Amino acid sequence: MDWEKMIAKAESVCNPRELSQSSFAASVGAAIITEQGNIYTGVCIDTPCSMGFCAEHAAAAAMITAGENRILGVVAVHKKEDGSFEVIPPCGRCREFLCQLHDDNYLAQVKLSDRVVTLDDLLPFRWK
Repeated sequence: MDWEKMIAKAESVCNPRELSQSSFAASVGAAIITEQGNIYTGVCIDTPCSMGFCAEHAAAAAMITAGENRILGVVAVHKKEDGSFEVIPPCGRCREFLCQLHDDNYLAQVKLSDRVVTLDDLLPFRWK
């Protein structure tokens, strides 16, 4: 897994901006690599009434739109106020969501700031 390339892809779409007086986008960027070797990216959309979604969801939607659903790896990055990036883990909702898109996605590798784990490691008691 080329984590440097994956992180660079996630950083490339992470461009925080205001969408409206109450909604923001792209403070988090994500990249998913599939079984076919394709990389899909997405950004978060934050709204005040909980209708937004995470960057991993956006990347997964692009993957599904392209006809794929088997994930080999995922990384998310957050752009801090000073302009630097930090690798962050997917939230619990994203972990469960990604697992449910293919029966083997629980084996997908997840890049954390200090190591690589599987979705299963992060979600040992997932909903089935």
